Amino acid sequence: MSRKYFGTDGIRGRVGEHPITADFVLKLGWALGRVLGRRTPHPKVLIGKDTRISGYMFESALEAGLSAAGADIGLLGPMPTPAIAYLTRTFKAQAGVVISASHNPFDDNGIKFFSGAGQKLDDALELEIEAELDVEMDTVAPDQLGKAFRIADAPGRYIEFCKSTIPSHVDLSTWKIVVDCAHGATYQIAPAVLEELGARVIPLGNQPNGLNINDRCGSTNPEALRSRVQEVGADIGIALDGDGDRVVMVDADGTLVDGDELLYIIALDQHRSGRLHGGVVGTKMTNLGLEIALSELDIPFVRSEVGDRHVNAELLRLGWQLGGESSGHILCLGATTTGDGVVSALQVLAALAATGRPSLRDMLGAMNKYPQVTINVALGAQVDRTAICALDRVCSATRDAERRLGSKGRVLLRPSGTEPVLRVMVEGEDVDLVAAVAQSLADSVRAAVV
Repeated sequence: MSRKYFGTDGIRGRVGEHPITADFVLKLGWALGRVLGRRTPHPKVLIGKDTRISGYMFESALEAGLSAAGADIGLLGPMPTPAIAYLTRTFKAQAGVVISASHNPFDDNGIKFFSGAGQKLDDALELEIEAELDVEMDTVAPDQLGKAFRIADAPGRYIEFCKSTIPSHVDLSTWKIVVDCAHGATYQIAPAVLEELGARVIPLGNQPNGLNINDRCGSTNPEALRSRVQEVGADIGIALDGDGDRVVMVDADGTLVDGDELLYIIALDQHRSGRLHGGVVGTKMTNLGLEIALSELDIPFVRSEVGDRHVNAELLRLGWQLGGESSGHILCLGATTTGDGVVSALQVLAALAATGRPSLRDMLGAMNKYPQVTINVALGAQVDRTAICALDRVCSATRDAERRLGSKGRVLLRPSGTEPVLRVMVEGEDVDLVAAVAQSLADSVRAAVV
C-alpha cells in the first residue's frame, strides 16, 4: 500500500495547510493512540517539539487526541529529536512524537514518530495509523481518558546521556568552541553538554523566539558560524539544525567540514581503536572521495537510498553501527538509536582528543572530496519522474556520461520525492569535465521529455 500522508520522515508541510492543521493533528494523535492501544492497554506516549511558534498549537492538539484514545502523555517541551528517541526508550513509553520540520523555516512544521525502541516507525505501523485517520473519531469512556504529565528533568537526563557517549577521560577544558544551535531545539542542550565537559563555549543561535529557527544560521547556513569562529579565535565550530539531528563543523580557519568528512573522521577513529563494527553506510549522494578513502583503510562501504531512514535500515540489516549523509545526518548506533547532532559532534571531538588534537583538516588526511555538480531538471507536474530514467535517450546519454568520466567518476539520476524535478548528479576528479558532463546530461533529459 502507498502512503497517503507519511513521507520519508513523518508528515511535513506548511502550517495551516492540510495536513499540517490543528484538526488533522488532533486526529493523528487519536489514531496513534488507537493503534498503540491495540497492543498495550493505556499506552504511554512522549511528546517533544522544537522552538517553532506552531509547536504550542500542535502539542495541545496531539495531547487532546491521545487522551481521547486513552493514552497517557509525557510532555517534554522543547527538546532535540534524538533526545525524544532516547527518552522514549528510557521511560519505557510505547511511542515518542516529535513536532518539528527539522531544517525548514518556521512557517513549516511536521510530526514524526519513534517506536518504544527509539527507532523510526516501520512502514506497517505507519499504514495502520493512516487507516485510522479514515475512521470517524470517538472518545473512550471518561474513566479511561489519558492523563498528561510534564517531565521537568528531561534536559538534564539527556545532557548526561550525551556526555556518556564518549570516554570519561575526554577533557575539553583547553578548547574554545562556538556552537550554533539554529535558534532551535538544542539551544539549551548543546552549550550545556560542552560546558560540562570543560569547554569554553561561545553560543550562537541560542535565542529562539518561535520565528527565527534556521533563519540564516545552523547547519544549512554555516556562514555566521565560520565568521564567529575566526573572530573569537575558536578552536572549532559546531553547527546544528533546528531539531538537532544534523551537524556540520568548522575548523579554526573557517574551513567547513560536512557530514561525509565527519563520517570519515569518526570511522577512522573507530577503525584505529578497533571499535568499528563492520563497515560504513552512506547514500547514493555520498561523495566518492569518502568511498575511496575508506577503501584505502580496507573499511567496507555500502550505499543506501537517500534519507537517514534508509541508512538506518541498511545498518540494521548488515549489523553495522556507523553511517550517514553529507547533510550531517550521522548515525552512531553504537551510542544511540538515531541521528544525533550533539552525539556525533562529541564523537568527532573525542577522535581529535585521542590523536593529540589536530585540526579537522589534518584528520581528513587521505580523504579528498571529488567535485560534485547537481542540476535540477524541472518537469511537468504530471510527468512520471521515475519513468524518465528508463527512456532510451536518457539511458544512452547516461552511458555516454559514464564513459566520459571513466572509473574515477559517477552519475546519478534521482527523481525528487517532493518536487516535480529530476536531479542530475555528476562527480569526478576533473571539475571542468564534471560540470560539462552534468550540463550535457541535463540537456539530454530536458530534450527527452519535450
